[in-house]
Amino acid sequence: MPLSHGPSSSPSSAADGLTSKSNDPASLPAEDSQESPLKQGIFLHTGWRSAGTWIWSRLRALDSVTGFYEPFSNVLANLSLADVSASRPTLTSGHPPLAAPYFEEYRPFLQEGARGVAGYRKRFGTDRFSDTPDAEFPALQAYLANLCERTAGHGSVPVFKFCRSSGRLPWLKRAFPQAMHAAVLRNPASQFASGWLLNQQWSNPFFVAAPFRVLGLNQSEPVVRQAIEICGVSLPPAVPASDDAYAMACEQYARTVAGDNAYRAFVALWILCALRMADGVDLMIDVDRLGQSPDYAAGLRAEFQAQSGLSPDFGNARDLVEETRRSAARMTGIDGRSMRTVHSAALKFLKAQSGVDAGLSEFVREKMVLANELTEQWR
Repeated sequence: MPLSHGPSSSPSSAADGLTSKSNDPASLPAEDSQESPLKQGIFLHTGWRSAGTWIWSRLRALDSVTGFYEPFSNVLANLSLADVSASRPTLTSGHPPLAAPYFEEYRPFLQEGARGVAGYRKRFGTDRFSDTPDAEFPALQAYLANLCERTAGHGSVPVFKFCRSSGRLPWLKRAFPQAMHAAVLRNPASQFASGWLLNQQWSNPFFVAAPFRVLGLNQSEPVVRQAIEICGVSLPPAVPASDDAYAMACEQYARTVAGDNAYRAFVALWILCALRMADGVDLMIDVDRLGQSPDYAAGLRAEFQAQSGLSPDFGNARDLVEETRRSAARMTGIDGRSMRTVHSAALKFLKAQSGVDAGLSEFVREKMVLANELTEQWR
């Protein structure tokens, strides 16, 4: 698995240690392999509060790109043409200013007087962690294929920014081998802190509730149950009778949940997503380094250029690690010193899984070391 971190072993590698998977023509459809070695679109697999929206916005800014925001979002089930213009960043979102509304690119897939993006099903909004595709996947694949084909038919490159795809990443990689699959990883302390502070300051429990919802709805999967147990997560005392009912139960649970338990749930989901990201992504993006190293940002741009022909500018990335350090005093309700055991348990879980290469293990170990440092100041 290519990782965008660590020292470069070759003078010809991209700047500051970026390495990439070669574009193997055998992995592309026959017509693509004959015409171009470049990937025919980008699937950007991210997590909530991972800075994925900012990375996507840099790709979307390119004239040749059609950028689809959150193709699995529940919002798309009820979206109307009249709603699109209002879908913009709020003052509390922390998202960058956008030249167009979040869901602008879905206009051609909406009908006047109706609600819902063509082909979208609400069941797509919950990530899944089974090794094999579920019964919904053929419809999900057809939905994304339609977005891809109509976009390409207009001479544009489809770029998808997901927050609900990491568990299904191996399925999507096999279903769309012609696309570049890039994964975004941010250290768990910074990523969690971003959502926790939103809940503290603005009473927005969504990002605290989300890990409980995803874990609870997937707890029948052995690998998910193992992560829950090893991280010591206490799930809401509710039976997931339906996705919607369980989501509501998790949101109520998140309003009063103990901070330590909320962090344990977050780390359990984080490590599961990291595990799935290891399965064949074309590029792993280290968000923590992106705002600290101009060379890394330049190298990342070069990787996108080499694999997709797109050249996004990442030069003005914020130093999100330093921002986490500065916000430490505001992180109340969590004994950060006790989180070291959670980080160790999650790393142990990852290393126990079959097929995990040494590069990913080391990458995650570095993230956990950084998380130990950042959570040390939480009280």
